[in-house]
Amino acid sequence: MTTPPSRIKLRHIVPSIVTVFAICSGMTAVRMSLEGRIELALYFVLLAVFLDAADGKLARFLDSASPFGAELDTLADFFNFGIVPGMLLYNTLYVGTDFASLGWLATLVLAVCCALRLARFNLSLRGTEVKLKKDDYFVGVPAPALACLALMPVFLHLYGMQNTDWPVLRAFYIIGVGLLAISTVPTLSIKHASIRRAHLPFAVVGAVVLVVCLMVYPWPTMIAANCIYLASLPFSYLAHQKQLRRADLADTD
Repeated sequence: MTTPPSRIKLRHIVPSIVTVFAICSGMTAVRMSLEGRIELALYFVLLAVFLDAADGKLARFLDSASPFGAELDTLADFFNFGIVPGMLLYNTLYVGTDFASLGWLATLVLAVCCALRLARFNLSLRGTEVKLKKDDYFVGVPAPALACLALMPVFLHLYGMQNTDWPVLRAFYIIGVGLLAISTVPTLSIKHASIRRAHLPFAVVGAVVLVVCLMVYPWPTMIAANCIYLASLPFSYLAHQKQLRRADLADTD
């Protein structure tokens, strides 16, 4: 039986520290929503999305990926992208209304779907039977995108929609977004997306415009981004089917 080393390199704990900061960001978002500071709460959720992307990149860059870090990241994702968005939705749109129970049901479905999604992801890392990622596609909507899509009613609320506008439709939308996370719909993975070298300047300009829009008009930009993402799902499905047909033809040759 080998004993663990008495010292550990700092680079091995940096990704986990970032993940802990993401949890703190999500918890602060809950506090801000309870205090009625909805915009600030959303900023903390977006910060958690950024930190979730950063900790994985740091783990690969520092060559410090570990089972502990993976488990901590999964717990952080469930809290930040399953629990926190539900709390924001309920506190902002449903608490104190006649549809509070319906809103609570929708947020429960959202949280459960996020948990099922992440459990399936953990299984995909440990075995070959369950695949959550294949080529350039995810299977279902990933957890950070799930949170952004689920918060669409809050973005619309900040943009002028009232709490009493379409409460039942909002609840069904939240449930539908949760079901997308556990579906088998192929969704594009930005991590492995590529563009032609000649299009690089346009991509850089587009990224700058996106950042500026997020700074100046954050909620209309998030609404537009969510709509574009949802509209892309049929195209990603068709592209994935085309890729599968090409692979089948290559195997038969």
